[in-house]
Amino acid sequence: MGHRALVAYRRPDRLYDVRYSHWGGEDLTLADAITAATPLANGAIDGSLLADSISRDRILTDYLDPCVHEALYLVSPAAGYAVDPYLVCWLEWGDGRDGGRGAIVASQPGDGTTRTWFRATKTVLADIVEMGVLSRRAAQAYLEARVCEERAGIPYTYTSGDSDETAADDATYTPTPDYWPADERRDGGDRTGYGDRTDE
Repeated sequence: MGHRALVAYRRPDRLYDVRYSHWGGEDLTLADAITAATPLANGAIDGSLLADSISRDRILTDYLDPCVHEALYLVSPAAGYAVDPYLVCWLEWGDGRDGGRGAIVASQPGDGTTRTWFRATKTVLADIVEMGVLSRRAAQAYLEARVCEERAGIPYTYTSGDSDETAADDATYTPTPDYWPADERRDGGDRTGYGDRTDE
């Protein structure tokens, strides 16, 4: 399966050439292996180009699938092969109905705190959605806000590979309505499952 990453090399014209690394997303230590002497990290980065002469925004929207890739490296050869590593956070669950929403978060090699924090936060939100407390869309908005505010994340929407069939599915998708405790008190309903139990 691998831990996929994209590596983008900045050109003199400020555009990027993009390459692929199958294991580069594991712990971001690939950043330390990219140097002027080893620009492809001793073979850890494929020599063939995925794309050339593209903007940084297009890397995100056209190539960096947040469901597939775990890291992005921006390399500046003109600055002595300085590398800025980013973790990729997938801001959706399961069916990916909302168009590949993701975020990149600046990180450092060997620092697993951001990844652990993100996975824990997303897992808790998934449980809340499963219980019917929040809709998936509300949970996604909350998750994106947390990533941006607490980790200075840069959100984006990956759009490459969209099909007419996906668009048709999205048109028929109706998110679960939000549930607030005040609604239960107002209409006398009980979402806990304990409302019909009588004390003995």
